[in-house]
Amino acid sequence: MTINRRTMLTLTAASLPILATRSAFAQAKDMDALECIATRRSIRKFLDKPVPDQMVHTLLEAAMTAPSARNEQPWHFITVTHKDKLKAAFDAGCLPAATATLGILVCGDPSLGKSEQGTWPLDCSNAAMSILLAANAIGLGSVWTIGYPNEERMKAYRTIFNIPAQIMPFNFICLGWPEKPGWRENRFKPDRIKKETWA
Repeated sequence: MTINRRTMLTLTAASLPILATRSAFAQAKDMDALECIATRRSIRKFLDKPVPDQMVHTLLEAAMTAPSARNEQPWHFITVTHKDKLKAAFDAGCLPAATATLGILVCGDPSLGKSEQGTWPLDCSNAAMSILLAANAIGLGSVWTIGYPNEERMKAYRTIFNIPAQIMPFNFICLGWPEKPGWRENRFKPDRIKKETWA
């Protein structure tokens, strides 16, 4: 069977949440991988409309499909939908939580890593980016807000979400149905590119 470029890109985008949750994608716009990347934007205001459980599952499956060093997968995820918890995240400095109807706190577990370099922050970054892209692919808005390495924010999240001391609250992703959809913007900067060597 011959697979053309667009089909391959579509499969690549769909592979974020795996075909088992294709139903969530079927309800959203048909988007290939490059379109998904180009139109992803940080959305900070959301409609007062809940995110269905199936979509939450899709986002988490996308996160767990992310690459990690030695395939260690040193992550955990806390999903947040209760208004009081979102308000607590807002009070801790996560301002987009004011209108978000879903939060996903990405947490790193250094004990799951065997790499001497301690690559869990890089691995959790991959998982978080997969959530952001999957959210755009299924029609949701999202924004990454900091946890690690902000000690004050991490301490607040440990208290709010009862997180053990050895677990690292990496970032809190605010999600929901966007007030305004993402848009395409050309951010390509040729002057940032070097060939073969810096000089």
